[in-house]
Amino acid sequence: MTRRVVALVSGEVQGVGYRWFVRGLAGERGLAGSATNLADGRVEVVLEGADDDVRAVVDALTGPGAAGAPRDVALTDQDPVGEEGFTTG
Repeated sequence: MTRRVVALVSGEVQGVGYRWFVRGLAGERGLAGSATNLADGRVEVVLEGADDDVRAVVDALTGPGAAGAPRDVALTDQDPVGEEGFTTG
C-alpha cells in the first residue's frame, strides 16, 4: 500500500543538516518527497512510498541520530500523487 504524509518538524532543524539527514533516510527506503525549510523555523517533510517505509522514516525523524535537535512532528496523511524523486529546498 502506498502512503503519503506531510510531517512538520519543529525544534532545532534548520542550519544543522536536517534536510540532508531526511533525504538520506528517504533514499535508503526508496521514498519520494521533499524536505523544505519553512519561514517559522520548522521543516516540512513530504514522504511517499510503501507504508512500512514511510512509517520507519517518520519514526526516525526525531529518533536517536537525527541531525540537529528535532522535538515534535505533526503528521497529516494525504492521498498519494505518484511523486518521484526526493528534493531539498
